[in-house]
Amino acid sequence: MKKIALIIGAAACLAAGSAAAQSGMTLDDFVTRANRIPLNPTAMLRPDAHRLKGEAERAFRAVGNEIRTARTAGTTPPACPPERINLDVRQLLAFLNGIPEARRERMTVTDGIRSWMRSRYPCPA
Repeated sequence: MKKIALIIGAAACLAAGSAAAQSGMTLDDFVTRANRIPLNPTAMLRPDAHRLKGEAERAFRAVGNEIRTARTAGTTPPACPPERINLDVRQLLAFLNGIPEARRERMTVTDGIRSWMRSRYPCPA
């Protein structure tokens, strides 16, 4: 799971940047800010990119902790990702942008990442 968090953090850094370091940020705020950041190597020079990166890393870490906790407790985790995952930031942003705005306004970034993980890596029934 540590590898997943590191890979996701690095990918989030490059793709989505980091503009949502505030803990009270809604998913809609995160997506709106991420959409403004170009997906190129110079994006990390932007302060907003660093803040978004931090928010994404915290969200992925929180979901990773939820998965580990559920597995330890013997319950079904919110998602069942492999040990190593590939993160395509464009696909992640497309998924998050696909969530209706009214719903994104009520969701946290962690809720959005959990939803993405659940759709991408569903647990066997």
